[in-house]
Amino acid sequence: MSETARVVIVGSGLAGISLALRLADHGVRSIILTKSELASGSSVWAQGGIAAVLDARDSFEAHINDTLEAGAGLCNLGAVRTVVEGAPSAISWLSEAGVHFDLREDRSSELHLAQEGGHSHRRVAHVADTTGRAVVQTLDKRVLDSPFIDVLENHLVIDLIKSDASETLQERVIGLYALNLDSQEIITIPCDVVVLATGGASKVYLYTSNPDTSTGDGIAIAWRAGCSVSNMEFVQFHPTCLFHPHAGSFLISEAV
Repeated sequence: MSETARVVIVGSGLAGISLALRLADHGVRSIILTKSELASGSSVWAQGGIAAVLDARDSFEAHINDTLEAGAGLCNLGAVRTVVEGAPSAISWLSEAGVHFDLREDRSSELHLAQEGGHSHRRVAHVADTTGRAVVQTLDKRVLDSPFIDVLENHLVIDLIKSDASETLQERVIGLYALNLDSQEIITIPCDVVVLATGGASKVYLYTSNPDTSTGDGIAIAWRAGCSVSNMEFVQFHPTCLFHPHAGSFLISEAV
């Protein structure tokens, strides 16, 4: 079995589905592969909201400084600035996509902004306390409705396919192998670009609030393909969870 697309996106969290929708806006076809269901992963578990400078009394510099302070001097300033300055337009894009962020009051057009740990201003846009679920459900519907996006659920990516350097002058990725977990069939998917948006590897630890699918597949695939892998020591452990000795930990927003 063989599928084709210009771009194959591995992972169906917010990073993966957002990219697929952005590509679709430009008429670029893509395939999203996920080893579980489309709405699986960590994104749907996010509760508190998304931080962005949306108040006239706030500023990019204040948000950047808050981030650098919380990062204890270990942040990449360029990356921080890019994320902070791009956050307001990301909120606007999500709103235009149909995400109904909470408003300050009935019939108000201003977003209700919460203040969470490490922030010096109110800047967290949210949908009650289920922001991740609301955003994922909204974007997933757009993904499924798009004629430019195909979704392959229950497909585990095995490895990338690289070209022969002697034929293309420079070795490059030209596709991937994936295992259909339902049929146990291995398929080949040729493509121009592979995007690994598979999240982290927190399930290597005994306790984590992340789902069982957080097993680091994409990191290992990237490493085998020759990519540089760094900062592996930085793993988020959510500070507030409901612990049960015989069941998965239940994430509780730090805003509580």
